[in-house]
Amino acid sequence: MSGPIRLEALTGARLDRHLDDLARLRIEVFHDFPYLYEGTIDYERDYLRSYAQSRGSVIVAAIDGGHLVGAATALPMADEPDYVTAPFRAARYDIARIFYFGESVLQKRYRGTGIGVRFFEYREAHARGFGAFDWMAFCGVDRPADHPARPADYVPLDRFWAKRGFNRHPELVAHFSWRDRGDSSETKKPMVFWMKKLAP
Repeated sequence: MSGPIRLEALTGARLDRHLDDLARLRIEVFHDFPYLYEGTIDYERDYLRSYAQSRGSVIVAAIDGGHLVGAATALPMADEPDYVTAPFRAARYDIARIFYFGESVLQKRYRGTGIGVRFFEYREAHARGFGAFDWMAFCGVDRPADHPARPADYVPLDRFWAKRGFNRHPELVAHFSWRDRGDSSETKKPMVFWMKKLAP
């Protein structure tokens, strides 16, 4: 690290300037287990622009000496597609009262430095500022414990998320499709949601 890491909300021209770096960062981080994601720059650009178009969204970047080293996204769940919101509608949650954390990605050498905690704090403060949400939620891929690509030293993030006040809800499961490394086509992956009550 070249100095203190600053967090910066990316909108407008700032987002456009960092769009390709953000796309590459997502591909880099999600390439590893448990996501094993085989992404493309074009898909990532489109995905990130969808966040930029949501009026309530935030894309926060971690910047080290001018270099993008991490990012986190969030937006009102009502702006997410049906395959994300369907489990909540089925469970009779009010989608309009849930703020959704899209992802938090950080280069390996910056992990364990507190930046991940700051990402959660920043997005929670952003959600609280609206005064319109009761819940925060995000989801994580549910891979089997005996998955052949699981590294021997792999440590799930469950404890980290629990320390942030989120609880796992195994009854809330969505299915996202992407192409795993080495595969020729996309397959659906179960994504289990975690939720936290948003205090006033």
